Amino acid sequence: MHPAGQFWVAAALRLLLAAHVAAAFEPISLGIAVGAASALTGYLSYRDLYCRFAECCREQPLNASALKLNLEEKLFGQHLATEVILKALTGFKNNKNPKKPLTLSLHGWAGTGKNFVSQIVAENLHPKGLKSNFVHLFVSTLHFPHEQHIKLYQDQLQRWIRGNVSACASSVFIFDEMDKLHPGVIDAIKPFLDYYEQIDGVSYRKAIFIFLSNAGGDLITKTALDFWRAGKRREGIQLKDLEPALSVGVFNNKHSGLWHSGLIDRNLIDYFIPFLPLEYRHVKMCVRAEMKARGSAIDEDVVTRVAEEMTFFPKDEKIYSDKGCKTVQSRLDFH
Repeated sequence: MHPAGQFWVAAALRLLLAAHVAAAFEPISLGIAVGAASALTGYLSYRDLYCRFAECCREQPLNASALKLNLEEKLFGQHLATEVILKALTGFKNNKNPKKPLTLSLHGWAGTGKNFVSQIVAENLHPKGLKSNFVHLFVSTLHFPHEQHIKLYQDQLQRWIRGNVSACASSVFIFDEMDKLHPGVIDAIKPFLDYYEQIDGVSYRKAIFIFLSNAGGDLITKTALDFWRAGKRREGIQLKDLEPALSVGVFNNKHSGLWHSGLIDRNLIDYFIPFLPLEYRHVKMCVRAEMKARGSAIDEDVVTRVAEEMTFFPKDEKIYSDKGCKTVQSRLDFH
């Protein structure tokens, strides 16, 4: 931009920021500042100019092609997760009048990609991703640690979600370590996930809720192992092979965070998405991706050494990495 142009835009921004402060005390100041800013810029509206310098909550279509590419290039061994998440998000964002928020529950052992997927989803919905003011991450052991404070957590959670959806209808809420969440806490948000047009003047229908949990990992592994032992390709596993047993298993698991939860009882979770255990070949893919992310040349000898340092199960077959790709970054530091 020409130096003169930079000066006028900077001057306009100072007026707008001053107006934000002044407006709390004297609304007329806001009108004066906006008028002055418009005169300085000549063509930008107040909101357009403000959103050039600050993050704004805007309704924007999902770039399904970009999301598909991100999932295919960065997520390994998870054909079900890739397919379901892409279809669920695309359908939801293309619907101008959804009847309820989109609620996804991601299940599988550590290191299979659940957190990574939530990060990819966040980045495709809000440019700043997990750093966005409109993406909110809750970690059970950090935000809800004490069983004796369940009622307090429920009240805080309701206020937090209500306030943030009021500020941005398309807010994203991610709940990590659901399997460590005290039973009953998550039911506080049940009204927000239901088919209500509004609750106390606030509509939650365009929000997205994502749950991440290790619960159900044993059921998912058993299905994958049965396919392997029967000589079937893991890509042949379909959602219908896992989702019914997964939802029932999580509902009856006292350590799932969703034990006897009304969210399941009322069918408010749209998809239970299984993350399959990762094989040796998938670990090697993770190593290559990490090397690429670091700007390093792909050294297949290093890739093999890192993958072979991982431990695999079951004891006899040694098919699946017991930590998925979770320790790939730290192990690569030694090579």
